[in-house]
Amino acid sequence: MTRIAVIGAGISGLSTAYALQGQARAAGLEVEIVVLEKKDRIGGKIWSIREEGFLCEWGPNGFLDNKPMTLELCQSLGIRDRLLRSDDNARKRFIYSEGVLHRLPENGPSFLKSKLISWPGKLRLAYEMLVPPYRGDADETLADFGRRRLGAEALDKLIAPMVSGIFAGDPETMSLKSCFPRIHQLETEYGGLIKAMAKLAKQKKAERKAGKAVASAAGPGGILTSFVDGIQELTDSTSAALVSNVRTGAGLAALKKKEGGYELCLEDGGIMDAEVVVSSAPAHALVPVIAGLDGGVAEILGQIPYATMNVVCFGYERDKIARDLDGFGYLTPKKEGRSTLGTLWDSSIFPNRAPEGHVLLRSMMGGATNPGAIDLAEAEVKARTMADLKQIMGIDAEPDFVRIFRHEKAIPQYTAGHGKRLVALDQQLEKHPGLYFTGNAFSGVGLNDCVNASNQIAAKVIDFLNRL
Repeated sequence: MTRIAVIGAGISGLSTAYALQGQARAAGLEVEIVVLEKKDRIGGKIWSIREEGFLCEWGPNGFLDNKPMTLELCQSLGIRDRLLRSDDNARKRFIYSEGVLHRLPENGPSFLKSKLISWPGKLRLAYEMLVPPYRGDADETLADFGRRRLGAEALDKLIAPMVSGIFAGDPETMSLKSCFPRIHQLETEYGGLIKAMAKLAKQKKAERKAGKAVASAAGPGGILTSFVDGIQELTDSTSAALVSNVRTGAGLAALKKKEGGYELCLEDGGIMDAEVVVSSAPAHALVPVIAGLDGGVAEILGQIPYATMNVVCFGYERDKIARDLDGFGYLTPKKEGRSTLGTLWDSSIFPNRAPEGHVLLRSMMGGATNPGAIDLAEAEVKARTMADLKQIMGIDAEPDFVRIFRHEKAIPQYTAGHGKRLVALDQQLEKHPGLYFTGNAFSGVGLNDCVNASNQIAAKVIDFLNRL
């Protein structure tokens, strides 16, 4: 029987093991799958913590339903009836700029009425259709793309907050092609974003007339989706569906090549052999493990930086907050000089996140543009978050509930040159048949991306085994 060792029991590792289990069965292969997790719990960055009636997400709070990968996993696990789609009001998203919370416009008329972007900035956006497509060879950063196509104001007030909200990243260093491949594709294929939107809208209109299915009203971003008891239901259910052995407290210290496979040296001194190894561990954690096997692979992995993050959960009695919380929350451009990147109105996005008569707000502090925030004392993190909420939302009250979660390595950063690093990594791994990497450090940080990558890696493993 072939043994497959999966390193890491976050969503990437668990969904890889689950996909391997199903695909091996379908291929008639006898395999033993062992999942090794360094920590004493499964889930990785996914952790739903309920205290005093508040449900706080330690990491991500859901996934978007515009792609099928995670929905298909939920269907296979039999947990689709547990899904929660965010309320329609959560479509209302805001940007804090020049002392005002501006609702992000969703269409042309609302964009023209919005005061978020000045009229010169709007005219510069309209000029985008005359800007020629990028013809350079360099991996263009998001900041360079934004200034070139949309103008400096749109970069500061639209692109930069979006990058901080998704990646906790700095647009001056992040790769457009790696972070938002669809946007890069639209410019390349259609010559510009406005041209692309016009042509795609025309195509959709023709498809409707022909009776074909088109994208739903949810729009290209989809609708944020979670579970009744938090996103941890996904990792718990995936783990429960595994026939394989999931071992916690089993950190990998080193990986060595041996005839017919690999020797895994565990931190507790144990040794395990496996014909195939799939690592879903973070790139930074894999560096010391892989260094002895292949210094070149370790060097490439070490070039993938991670942003820090403080997640600050505040619970309040609803009556203590004067403004309405009808929406998803807001992001704050760096130029506003605030301590937090933004705040999600968690109890407005999903039910069951706060006790009756209370609300839960979740603020993010740190990221690539403010790495020092991770070292602030807890009292300082709380004070700075309260100051931002007072300035932005007019909240004077002391929170009734406070939880602060710290992530020293929160989100991988797809900086310029990321695509070339992945190509180099694949070339290096060709020297090590049966060794595979997956996870959010490579081709997407969202849950859908991780599940999709897991399915693809599982297919590669099965193909490899069929060729042995």
